[in-house]
Amino acid sequence: MTTKLLSELSTNISSGLTPLRSNPEFWDNGTIPWLKTEQLGEKYIYETNEHISKAALDKTSIKLFPENSLSIAMYGEGKTRGNISILKKAMATNQACCNVAIDPDKADFEYVYYFLRTQYDELRNLSSGVRKNLNSNDIKNYPIRLPENLDGQKKIANVLKALDAKIELNNRINAELEAMAKTLYDYWFVQFDFPDANGKPYKTSGGKMVYNPTLKREVPEGWSDVSLVDIATFTNGIACQKYYPSDGEETYRVIKIREFSSGFDENSESVRQSVPEKVIVHDGDILFSWSATLEVKLWTGGIGALNQHIFKVTSKNYPKTFYYFEILKYLEYFKMVAELRKTTMGHITKDHLVSSRIGLPPKNLIQEMDAKLSPAIKSVVGNSQQNLRLAKLRDWLLPMLMNGQVTAI
Repeated sequence: MTTKLLSELSTNISSGLTPLRSNPEFWDNGTIPWLKTEQLGEKYIYETNEHISKAALDKTSIKLFPENSLSIAMYGEGKTRGNISILKKAMATNQACCNVAIDPDKADFEYVYYFLRTQYDELRNLSSGVRKNLNSNDIKNYPIRLPENLDGQKKIANVLKALDAKIELNNRINAELEAMAKTLYDYWFVQFDFPDANGKPYKTSGGKMVYNPTLKREVPEGWSDVSLVDIATFTNGIACQKYYPSDGEETYRVIKIREFSSGFDENSESVRQSVPEKVIVHDGDILFSWSATLEVKLWTGGIGALNQHIFKVTSKNYPKTFYYFEILKYLEYFKMVAELRKTTMGHITKDHLVSSRIGLPPKNLIQEMDAKLSPAIKSVVGNSQQNLRLAKLRDWLLPMLMNGQVTAI
């Protein structure tokens, strides 16, 4: 192993720029990817949330950083600062991103990415000033420990890449499974083209539709209307302070809004396992954050205890595939309601759930749909559990490969 400054392994290290927001010429009909730190953290960045125009590139000092550059978050609240990603296409960035083009004759960009992943806390500790920001010089002068030859670097990176590739594949499979499940659900229970008695699409084949005055639209004959609270129980989490553990007690980690969005980490709080059973969450449970994020999720992060601001959604009478997709249908409405309330942390109340009316198919039709969707949901949970195991193995191997305790062959 040898140690080099990052600047010695790079052809360019520099930050980006934000074109003048008030100039529409720089933003209208933009086609050039423009990256902000909020996207950093995933290994690869394939596309950006915002785009700038060619005029912005031509008339300002902003520049494109090449494919396979590393981008490191210098600013950012919470966990953002110190996050790193690999750009998988040429793109521009804002000034909060420090972009590093690795010299392919001196280092393997994947190896350097993985090494810097082990340096997250060390990088953050270099922050200075009131806002605790990094600067380009901190990053240019950061020491990188690496095998002296490229082949040794690539062998280490390839071990870790294989694990990440499987995680990414599972994520793609899960996205496809969820999209297919939602498409089928919408076909049956939104477009009303579930199979009729002859196996043909109900509405398209002329199935009888009747006007429902509560829903203010037509639904298939035999359907009724109910509220979301009629099909499911929404159990709010608890304030966990009184359940904080003493030394040696068995614990559950707490699912707050942060964990709801990104899973458990070393900063997640813990509570005693004596918390009420109703707030204990298992893989496959449906969670609904009624405050701040306003999202519904199939939880796959492992057993935990639910904090307030999040509902665990259950039902004694209906399968989870039914109430999961019915809540999904209402999400945009709930977000609009929360925005109109103009509170500091946008939220909805139980009254909004009560007033949310849905069309209720016959029970046998719900069961038929569940039989088709449940295998997909089960696969999503299984793939996500495998990803947690793979990520744990990768994170265990990562520092040992980097310091030579384990050798890649």
